[in-house]
Amino acid sequence: MRTILIICIVTLIVLLSYSCTPHYDFDVIIRGGTVYDGGGGEPFVADIAVLGDTIHTIGSLGDVRGRIEIDAAGLAVAPGFINILSWAANPLIEDGRSQSNIRQGVTLEVFGEGFTMGPLNETMKKEMKERQGSIQFDVEWTTLDEFLVYLTTRGVSPNVASLVGASTVRIYVLGYENRRPEPDELEHMRRLVREAMEEGAPGVGTALIYTPGVYADTDELIALAEVAAEYGGIFTSHIRSEGNRFVESIEELLTIARETGGHAHIYHLKAAGEDNWHKLDTVIEMVENAREEGVSITADMYTYTAGATGLDAAMPPWVQEGGYDMWAERLKDPEVREQVKKEMITPTDEWENLYLASGSPDNVILIGFRNPDLQHLTGKTLAEIAEMRGLSPEETAMDLVIEDGSRVGVVYFIMSEENIRKKVALPWVTYGSDAGSMAPEGVFLESNPHPRAYGNFARLLGKYVREEEIIPLGEAIRKLTSFPADILSIDRRGMLTEGYYADIVILNPETIQDHATFEEPHQYATGVYHVFVNGEQVLRDGEHTGAMPGRVVRGPGWRGRN
Repeated sequence: MRTILIICIVTLIVLLSYSCTPHYDFDVIIRGGTVYDGGGGEPFVADIAVLGDTIHTIGSLGDVRGRIEIDAAGLAVAPGFINILSWAANPLIEDGRSQSNIRQGVTLEVFGEGFTMGPLNETMKKEMKERQGSIQFDVEWTTLDEFLVYLTTRGVSPNVASLVGASTVRIYVLGYENRRPEPDELEHMRRLVREAMEEGAPGVGTALIYTPGVYADTDELIALAEVAAEYGGIFTSHIRSEGNRFVESIEELLTIARETGGHAHIYHLKAAGEDNWHKLDTVIEMVENAREEGVSITADMYTYTAGATGLDAAMPPWVQEGGYDMWAERLKDPEVREQVKKEMITPTDEWENLYLASGSPDNVILIGFRNPDLQHLTGKTLAEIAEMRGLSPEETAMDLVIEDGSRVGVVYFIMSEENIRKKVALPWVTYGSDAGSMAPEGVFLESNPHPRAYGNFARLLGKYVREEEIIPLGEAIRKLTSFPADILSIDRRGMLTEGYYADIVILNPETIQDHATFEEPHQYATGVYHVFVNGEQVLRDGEHTGAMPGRVVRGPGWRGRN
């Protein structure tokens, strides 16, 4: 009898416990937000229910309950933003939270401008290890996809994807030599691209003002772009010139698109240098005429009048042949220095000179040093450092490259605000930060990034959408979400649609704002309240949750797709 009583009591306790356990219909419910679904149409007020990693229902949800409930009344609810030109690979190794971009609503980082984290041979792995700056890591991968898996295994908050870099493929086969590949070498390069496409790279990316990309002729680029096109991938290009040969460089890209039948994409569309600003109108007309003819071509941009790269963009390619060590060694030769100095200040169509395009060493700001002994110069102009040293700006630039053991991070003021506004309005232009994603702490404070690392997307929505009303919010969100997803042929992302992955941003369009400046770049944007990646909340009430649910996102050629 006692045993029966005990069993009854235990059963009653279990039943009571079960009845007291809250029952949830969904993992997340976002109630009453103004939904911008990514398609560019009119917004509508609705509830959104998330189950697991997927958007389950969009509509009126009534009394159903969510494990997480968010009142989004008066706020905009949008798909997660896609950063189509990201340099966050190294920063994400250091800090997977991706703070500066998550706080702007970015849920997918896409790498690939010419130089990528794979494929690597043993020589490249050794060089990557030796050339590391503040962010230190072991090179534990060989292929590009292995790197992305390495990132997500360590834990990252955003999703990640990467095109395969044409410069990386060239270095793998030819090193830094200035010559055309032999037929068997070109076939090796094509094979590396094919392998990357089958691993999920959405395409091939180039950087044609930097060595060794500058050494590639049009036929070589067509050969690589053909492979990407076979898989439905894209060919993207930091074109050969954004300055004196801007128009000719766009024509080269259009030729590649026509020859291969693939999709061409212009990285960070810009007219560099005041003498070239007027050429943007011609380029816009060229692209739009080509699109009307059926050529598939798009572009991206960042929302600032200054670019950021290195002092290599101030010196002729011949002095850089063979890689950094040979470049630095040549710069120690008095005769070479004299020739480099002469070419740095002489207008030319032969190579892209951002030092000359900036108009003055006062418009060149030093932002990143590898050598701790030089980091006190961070934020100073090249003119200021030259005056401190009693040297010409050109000699100072050469000395800094030698002393720092790197190309040295630099900001060049080279664009016009009028052209920024024109580009924002173009329906075939999306947005990329062309920067890392970081936090105002730790090793990130050892350099001053371009403010686009903290504010590119918030600046678009705050300055150019809300304040200047260049495009409506719905169109801006389309160009941040479904448009880049379509360019990259990414499945089930970029739209708020039932059955799509739950990458979701909740923001206040009346307050979203960038705060980073060139003087004080380490400042988060504000106005984004909540962010979900694959259904998991990574930003809550404007603060990072620490969650790292990011996944590898792969393109149309991925052999594991079917």
